[in-house]
Amino acid sequence: MTHAHITSWALAIILFVVVLFLQKGGKAKGAKIVHMVLRLFYVLTILTGAQLLFGAASLPFAYILKLILGILTIGFIEMVLIRSKKGKPTMMFWILLLVSLIATIYLGFSLPV
Repeated sequence: MTHAHITSWALAIILFVVVLFLQKGGKAKGAKIVHMVLRLFYVLTILTGAQLLFGAASLPFAYILKLILGILTIGFIEMVLIRSKKGKPTMMFWILLLVSLIATIYLGFSLPV
């Protein structure tokens, strides 16, 4: 299940970049379609992460923290995409996204499961 989880969040990051490029290129219809596929990968990432979480022998604080950081990361991705689509400033959300993404990935690779 670990491979499915890593694949789902890696593809989500790639799709995030694709949506950004489509938005910048003025291809609204393509960006909307890829954004919906990205949202499907959010669900897959959360489901595979939940399966990994409940498959662990115990639930120490680090696992709960990674869950919270992962959900925050998804939220910040959405905020960056929606605000950039509307032409609003996104610098604060980019910073929050990068911090939460780095912390989530670091915690994920440092945990034993």
